[in-house]
Amino acid sequence: MANVAKKVSWSGRDRDDDEDGRAGETTPLLNGTGPGAAGSARQLTPSSFLRIGQLSNVDLNEDIHELETELPRQHPNEIPHNEKLLSLKYESLDYDNSENQLFLEEERRINHAAFRTVEIKRWVICAMIGILTGLVACFIDIVVENLAGLKYRVVKDNIDKFTAKGGLSFSLLLWATLNASVVMVGSVIVAFIEPVAAGSGIPQIKCYLNGVKIPHVVRLKTLVIKVCGVILSVVGGLAVGKEGPMIHSGSVIAAGISQGRSTSLKRDFKIFEYFRRDTEKRDFVSAGAAAGVSAAFGAPVGGVLFSLEEGASFWNQFLTWRIFFASMISTFTLNSVLSVYHGNAWDLSSPGLINFGRFDSEKMGYTIQEIPIFIFMGVVGGILGALFNALNYWLTMFRIRYIHRPCLQVVEAMLVAAVTATVGFVMIYCSRDCQPIQGSSVAYPLQLFCADGEYNSMATAFFNTPEKSVVNLFHDPPGSYNPMTLGMFTLMYFFLACWTYGLTVSAGVFIPSLLIGAAWGRLFGISLSYLTKGSIWADPGKYALMGAAAQLGGIVRMTLSLTVIMMEATGNVTYGFPIMLVLMTAKIVGDYFVEGLYDMHIQLQSVPFLHWEAPVTSHSLTAREVMSTPVTCLRRIERVGTVVDILSDTSSNHNGFPVVESNADTTQVAGLRGLILRSQLIVLLKHKVFVERANLNLVQRRLKLKDFRDAYPRFPPIQSIHVSQDERDCMIDLSEFMNPSPYTVPQEASLPRVFKLFRALGLRHLVVVDNRNEVVGMVTRKDLARYRLGKEGLEELSLAQT
Repeated sequence: MANVAKKVSWSGRDRDDDEDGRAGETTPLLNGTGPGAAGSARQLTPSSFLRIGQLSNVDLNEDIHELETELPRQHPNEIPHNEKLLSLKYESLDYDNSENQLFLEEERRINHAAFRTVEIKRWVICAMIGILTGLVACFIDIVVENLAGLKYRVVKDNIDKFTAKGGLSFSLLLWATLNASVVMVGSVIVAFIEPVAAGSGIPQIKCYLNGVKIPHVVRLKTLVIKVCGVILSVVGGLAVGKEGPMIHSGSVIAAGISQGRSTSLKRDFKIFEYFRRDTEKRDFVSAGAAAGVSAAFGAPVGGVLFSLEEGASFWNQFLTWRIFFASMISTFTLNSVLSVYHGNAWDLSSPGLINFGRFDSEKMGYTIQEIPIFIFMGVVGGILGALFNALNYWLTMFRIRYIHRPCLQVVEAMLVAAVTATVGFVMIYCSRDCQPIQGSSVAYPLQLFCADGEYNSMATAFFNTPEKSVVNLFHDPPGSYNPMTLGMFTLMYFFLACWTYGLTVSAGVFIPSLLIGAAWGRLFGISLSYLTKGSIWADPGKYALMGAAAQLGGIVRMTLSLTVIMMEATGNVTYGFPIMLVLMTAKIVGDYFVEGLYDMHIQLQSVPFLHWEAPVTSHSLTAREVMSTPVTCLRRIERVGTVVDILSDTSSNHNGFPVVESNADTTQVAGLRGLILRSQLIVLLKHKVFVERANLNLVQRRLKLKDFRDAYPRFPPIQSIHVSQDERDCMIDLSEFMNPSPYTVPQEASLPRVFKLFRALGLRHLVVVDNRNEVVGMVTRKDLARYRLGKEGLEELSLAQT
């Protein structure tokens, strides 16, 4: 474990500038010695601040620092990786409002009318989030439909041409080349421009709403790369969907709109300044994620529940109503624009990017004796989902170790695209499952070696976008597919989708999961029909729906939100109970073997993610055992030079500093008076808010909360602030700016109590005090996240600057 050098992250950068814009400056949450080993990190020892205790922390990088200095561009062939690590490079978000004097003065100045104005602005922002998310979804859908249609027409014409006179190998080459070329462009822009845009973005947004700052996750550049990347991935024929990335896209739109400015475009529109803090931004990002789900599936209620179940860690009733409003606006915008585009301006028949079509409950109802069959399908879905996740886990480990260079990632994506086209072509070529073309809804029917008036059934599954293939499996009449066709397709597409998830492309796993489940579910329905001599209740379309729900539930392990999303997408409440049974069973069975796909990828990236509850066997641990020490404390009236030295100390990049009472006797530990953040101190230094030592009775320069909001979210690095030697001897009074009532716990408090307080309130720092109210330590996210329940009981993860 001591040889862990670095690990490929979502951002794809080792020490990039974080969301606060501190280029090259990592500020881990841990209030310890940072990446250095215990005792090896440089310790500041001015008499005007305190260090208490000592944190033992392993340096996993010290043996390679010199090599990296000499050869900064050299990439190792293999990056050793240990999943039992917690990365120090991820910061937290400051969700807890600092109730200092400036905050209280502003609140007193705001009258009732001003509060009403702020509330109206919140509703306006939610409406704008819904409209823009719906428009982005429309853009993706229209571009994918046209580009994919063009590609399929070219390949279909080529296959039809060469079927009669031979030379189908050229058709295979054309298909594979088109796929690889399109995917190459999509992979290049992700790998080299914005690596955080890879994948669906759901794990990253889940971490953001949990309180973890993932670099670049809600930037405008990320949105542009995400939208272009997902279009190219789907058009390139990969086993992916465009629905998952809509959640990330909606979140980025929400983060940008709510701030009223763009740091990427360097434009400040001077609106919505009140919302420039992490607490407000988080609430709007929750609305954006819900609007993304709503646009993807036409499921506004499902979007709200998704944001509640998978995303937002903190919730209230007012937020629920605003999020529902954003979701409704999103699906209505998408519906309106797509209906006009399809020539049905007054029909409003396109509520989401994928519409499962209407299931007729009279023809496809279910009976009481089918309940055990649905539960059995849930078991199958849970087992297959666990197998999918386990295979993807080992594949992701392999990628982290060996495929960590951008050029290798692009080559792998091109290889997968070419293999996907080759597998599809070979299976279509070998299939002899011919169906009559009359009355079929196949968009691009391939005749190949079938008789005139017939088409190849295997081609309807591979030779189409995944969304249309899912709808075909749900609604094609009985007899449209041969059991051998469905069996082979399920097997091959399962492994292709597993191989594809985790590539350096923008893509989601929702639709591939639904497609795999719909295929084996329809096969299951056909088998039942054979066994029951063609009973009317054994409709293969109904079992395709249950199989799709089982497979998706077995992979992503969502229950409440997924039940509602499936119900809204089918437009039929009748199937609510069987879908719920199937999803619950799939989750229970899948959890027995392995974690859900999103949680697994969060764990593989060593993110300090806090679950809902502390480990069940952790009551014996106390705050004294889990807290970080030493803690850097500041006096209430502090020397400017001391503050600059503390902020410049790279060995202990703390974010929060307890403020203690100024005391002439520096040997005595003083009582806690408040807490001040690094970002606040930087703003104070930038605006020169200090006075000379000889004139302590003078009034410091007055600041307003607006000065702090203007610097948010990218506060300048301390290195960019010039402080002269004379200014270093000045004094700074922190009383007005510190939070005078930070949350504290006694050192005897148990880990579950500390965890519950920290998690429920969305804290970043929790000060640990003794019975004299003296600071003895600090509990941060890393201290709580490193304890988890393993197969052998409670285990403690190692901390590393990975």
